[in-house]
Amino acid sequence: PASAFLDPDHDRTYPKWPGFAMVKGNGELVRFPSDADDLPYGLAAQYVGGDGIDEPLEVGINAMAVWKLSPDAEFEILAPAFDHTQTWADGDLVYAATDAANAGRLVPEGYTTRTTAPIARVLKIASPTKIVIGGLQPRTA
Repeated sequence: PASAFLDPDHDRTYPKWPGFAMVKGNGELVRFPSDADDLPYGLAAQYVGGDGIDEPLEVGINAMAVWKLSPDAEFEILAPAFDHTQTWADGDLVYAATDAANAGRLVPEGYTTRTTAPIARVLKIASPTKIVIGGLQPRTA
């Protein structure tokens, strides 16, 4: 994983779980996406309020680990890190939600408030509450 720091301006109103998408901020800062134009950077490796656990806050330095998805990477993602109420299929592109309550949650293309750029693709629907995703080829400028 990449070493980073959660943006100190992060609003902890809504809980986040490992597997939520993150975007790169200035320097070594990361945050959860809030705009359609945000480019996903990787997946949060820690709880930030999810299940009542806030690892960066408990450590006191906002240290975060971010799993970056290379083209050959595979990750098992458990709900609630992905929206299991949506319709998913093998091969679907995976995006990050940008609405405040769900910012960073992995969502399918049909989700209304999401990043324009996908973060991954669905390799397998393992169960109603678990998907396996894979990385994408890097974007070129």
